[in-house]
Amino acid sequence: MESTLEPIVTTGGGEEELGSLETADFAVIGVYFVFILAVGIWAMIRTDRSNVSGFFLAGRDITWFPVGASIFSSNIGSGSFVGLAGTGAAAGIAVGAYEWNAMLCLTFLGWIFAPLYIASGVVTVPEYLKKRFGGQRIQLYMSVLSLILYIFTKVSADLFAGAIFIQEALGWNLYVSIIVLLAVTGLYTVTGGLAAVIYTDTAQTLIMVIGGLIMMGLSFDYVGGYEGLEIKYMQAIPADQPPNTTCGIPRADSFHVFRDPITGDLPWPGLTFGLTIIATWYFCTDQVLAQRTLAAKNLTHAKGGCVIAGFLKILPMYMMVMVGMISRVAFKDSVACATKAKCLEVCNNPVGCSNVAYPRLVLKLMPVGLKGLMLAAMIAALMSSLTSVFNSASTLFTCDLWKKIRRNATEWELMIVGRIFMLIMVGVSIAWVPIVQTSASGQLFDYIQSITSYLAPPIMVVFAMAIFWPRLNEPGAFWSLMAGLAVGLTRMIMDFAYGAPLCGEEEYRPEILYKVHYLYFAIILAGQTVIVAIFVTLITKPIEAKHLHRLTWYSRFSKRTREELGEDEKAEKDIDVEKEDDVETKVIDKQSISSGTSTSEKPLWRKAVNLFCGLNMEDKEGQAPHPNITDIREKKNPQLIVDVMCILMLCVMVFLFGYYG
Repeated sequence: MESTLEPIVTTGGGEEELGSLETADFAVIGVYFVFILAVGIWAMIRTDRSNVSGFFLAGRDITWFPVGASIFSSNIGSGSFVGLAGTGAAAGIAVGAYEWNAMLCLTFLGWIFAPLYIASGVVTVPEYLKKRFGGQRIQLYMSVLSLILYIFTKVSADLFAGAIFIQEALGWNLYVSIIVLLAVTGLYTVTGGLAAVIYTDTAQTLIMVIGGLIMMGLSFDYVGGYEGLEIKYMQAIPADQPPNTTCGIPRADSFHVFRDPITGDLPWPGLTFGLTIIATWYFCTDQVLAQRTLAAKNLTHAKGGCVIAGFLKILPMYMMVMVGMISRVAFKDSVACATKAKCLEVCNNPVGCSNVAYPRLVLKLMPVGLKGLMLAAMIAALMSSLTSVFNSASTLFTCDLWKKIRRNATEWELMIVGRIFMLIMVGVSIAWVPIVQTSASGQLFDYIQSITSYLAPPIMVVFAMAIFWPRLNEPGAFWSLMAGLAVGLTRMIMDFAYGAPLCGEEEYRPEILYKVHYLYFAIILAGQTVIVAIFVTLITKPIEAKHLHRLTWYSRFSKRTREELGEDEKAEKDIDVEKEDDVETKVIDKQSISSGTSTSEKPLWRKAVNLFCGLNMEDKEGQAPHPNITDIREKKNPQLIVDVMCILMLCVMVFLFGYYG
């Protein structure tokens, strides 16, 4: 790939040349970076980042709007701009159902899952399972699997998507683009903690929505509105279509969300039930989004954030999916390329070029200055998604894994380890990018959802059963997770091993791969998990009620003292904490004596580094915890308002599905 700022020219079909970025565009991008950096520094200064609660949960003092904006922008990364638009270009509006279904799952998060997380007083989602079931193995398994999913479905996919946009706009090499994105993103994530992430997410949500709405308006104007799109999309057939095949021809059901249960690319039973299973995992039991509700001031603010995020999720269908479809109209020979040779020529990807739909249309339609704004919006989407994942992943690794390895670890050590782990995670994610590039017929969004369908359903089932079935015990939960993992990994490995035939080629995969859609597989996997969990639980010893206060739906308001499972382990941990305090005191005293100064008289450079990284541990001992950290009681009027808004949100969701079904 040439390193040039010249416009990318498509060949064939008389498609117009793409515009290039000009000085005004780069000026807009520069202003954006200054703005985001200022917001990040402001958030860093106003928040105590020297302890786990401050760095990983923003001091649990975030109000409803930043919570909702952060949920939305953490979910809508560059992978959504590229992936949703690409799948829309290839197959129509059905993929937009993923966004609208989120309104239901965000209701689950705010009204079912968040109350339990807050009442139990956890920092990480796997920690809830540790309190609910006792032992170590479920929490460790959950943490490790979550980190693997972050690498395979979040970081690598978002890096790839953001790099595609920069590659299209600037002509840079894919991996040079990735490195630039990481350099920009890493600064305030590694130093700023969750507060910096949430407040920059809020600013970037504004940028994404403004840029996306401008792009949407220009796009619909280009095709003559929605009616024009319906006509022109069905006529967008590439000139290089192979003879005697349907390759490159738009689907007949392109403008329907609900599709045939047997032949549909997104069959309606799978979209209704299978999607709800994996979306509930994503929004309710995944650390990235659940962590936002844990950072809220109280449960009402957490619910309000879920409602705000739900209403914002209406937009991607119009801002991304349909814009991708319009891009197919504008670039039918490149975006909708139907032969291996043509696709290699257009985007150097033999399986398809739909992923370039959004960036190419931006370069074609956006005027000077607004191109820079849209590139800034794409970078905002990438950065908000990556920063959220990095912070949540480091939280999981530090709080759930490193503390098991180093039980005497100090707060300072945990802060350092969390930052180093982010860097390691980035390296592994970059190595996985080539797999992302060629998977799922070049449709990024399908790749993300298929991986999730293979690994996530057992987790969602165990969480739901843990909340609503007090009888579920540790052996039942653990062995159902193991059984689900074995079946899911088998399907995933087969998928990667066999690949998928290109359009027009004969089907060579086993029937289990191409006849059982990944959304149907998610339903089957969830059902298997339920059966195994019930069977193992009923033949093993139940958990006593004294261990379950504020850990199940029926005991969430309990005021009784909960006796933690594994009291011996807890007592041993308390002894370790005492030893840790003694060791830390001795180290501080030794450093003070050897330097001949008090701990507050540090060199200027050391003070600057500690301030920048939030590692100044002075005056933190003996601080009282947040007084209402596990209180889920709500004031009547604010509770009524968020409940009414939630009902309105669900009514809008039902209308949208009915109208476009």
